[in-house]
Amino acid sequence: MSDSIEPSTSSREDPDLAPSPNPNSIIHPRREPFEHGLLPIPKLILSDPIQTLIPLKQKLAPTGRVNSETLAESLQISIDHAQLVLNTLASVLHADADPIVKARPAEIDSVGADLRDLILFLYIQSYKRLLPRTHKDSASVADVWPSTSAFDGYLSALSPLQLVRSNSRRFMPSQSDEEAHQLSYLQKHMANILQLLAEPAEGEGEESLVLSMEGFEHLAFLIQFGEKGSEGIPLSQAAPFFANSDPDMPAVPVPAAQVHDWLLQNIASALEHLTERVSPRENGPANNSDQDVAMADACTSSIKSSASAKGPSFIEGISKASYVKQASEIKSSSVKVINCHDSAIYILAPLRYATIYGCSDATIILGAVGKAVRVEHCERVHVITAARRVCIANCRECVFFLGVNQRPLIVGDNHKLQVAPYNTFYSQLEEHMAEAGIEATINRWDEPLALGAVDPHDSLSHPAGVSDAQAESATHVDPDQFIDFLIPNWFGGECAGSTKANPFPLPDAYVAAQQRKQKSWVEIKKLIKEAPLDDSRKREVSSALHVYFRDWLYGNLHIQLSEFSHLS
Repeated sequence: MSDSIEPSTSSREDPDLAPSPNPNSIIHPRREPFEHGLLPIPKLILSDPIQTLIPLKQKLAPTGRVNSETLAESLQISIDHAQLVLNTLASVLHADADPIVKARPAEIDSVGADLRDLILFLYIQSYKRLLPRTHKDSASVADVWPSTSAFDGYLSALSPLQLVRSNSRRFMPSQSDEEAHQLSYLQKHMANILQLLAEPAEGEGEESLVLSMEGFEHLAFLIQFGEKGSEGIPLSQAAPFFANSDPDMPAVPVPAAQVHDWLLQNIASALEHLTERVSPRENGPANNSDQDVAMADACTSSIKSSASAKGPSFIEGISKASYVKQASEIKSSSVKVINCHDSAIYILAPLRYATIYGCSDATIILGAVGKAVRVEHCERVHVITAARRVCIANCRECVFFLGVNQRPLIVGDNHKLQVAPYNTFYSQLEEHMAEAGIEATINRWDEPLALGAVDPHDSLSHPAGVSDAQAESATHVDPDQFIDFLIPNWFGGECAGSTKANPFPLPDAYVAAQQRKQKSWVEIKKLIKEAPLDDSRKREVSSALHVYFRDWLYGNLHIQLSEFSHLS
């Protein structure tokens, strides 16, 4: 099946195929596959996807759904990598009703992936991310990023401390820039993508490809209509050739060339809309989010938190402060924590996706994330999260306290990472975990999977041989260094819930270490109480211990000292 899709000249003239000017029916790329679905596995980066994927589709077509064993054999990858592909696909799939999305973590492999979704997932592994723009004064920030890595010369443009100095998303891809980049990719590759979903027309030979409504619906993995994404317009109802189809009768397949023309017109219209929306903002006065804001003033800046109807909520530029968001305050199912430093960030809510980018010297608590967490370009950050899966990329000296149902994925240029079991709770945690589909009985925090040290999806050039290096994995936090993290109860009974303790069971070594610490603390209190000191001296000793403990707590967990009264 080597035929390709050519533009149909007749459909370009058809007014019924013209894109609608209604903003609610503008085409958008789905961000999730591009942000959370790319894997740096060399054998998945196909130089000619069509040449590889069409034979794969033909070979696996009789199976319908593909498990890890079949996938590993077909692509000549390990079982671990094949399972990672299925787990990742399940986390970014558009259809919540698909069996692989509904499956429990242990059932994903037996359920398998729909072949068409898998083919699209494999195709976009060739996507190259849009790089952040470099700082306007790169020399002035070069000295703040340690040059201990063989890869620093190639990855320094993305160092988190450059973002500290700029403290502005001006030098990172904006949502509009990323959307335009993803749309341009789809525009370039749409003919190939449709060829993978189409079938030969019956009785007309292989020269004529047609697309059924069912096949067309799988495009929802990559594109969506309407401002609210998955809550917007169903893909088939947005297309004039499938809209208002009788549910009791199969819709007539449509020539793939006609679908191609209609999609290209919609993508061109969306790109034009993006240009019109961005141009006045770029040409006019800069707003707060486009200024170099001093870090001391960032906590009062208006860029701290923002959200759009169709995009993620942003928590950005927090410095030397505590910041709390509850479920009632999060307007989106996706959150991005960007450029936060020397702070404690609490997002106590059920989420689908979360991204932590360019943060340093901070403690960040994410409630329950049902799809995926990505932590990227961070330094000396402690992350505490209950999540389905976590990906860590290009981080240094970070500690992750995890309650995760899948193996933590480690990619890129990482140094001195540590992982530990989940160590906190808040009153609504178990309710949020149930909503997000996270199981407390499964915690794979101690099984990190390290892939390549260089991400082939970035647009940087790398010297020969570097791409074969494996990412540095994470070590386990020593049980004697492990402590529970107490989340302050700021709101009293306003957020009453049933969770009274950490829902994830601790490994025996960590339980034993906690028991030893508890025993030591009881002995210390007994010694102080029985010491031959008068009351004033005992108070001095107790106060000194309190101060030393508070200083230790601040140094190890970056908690604001002003919060300590809540923890006492």
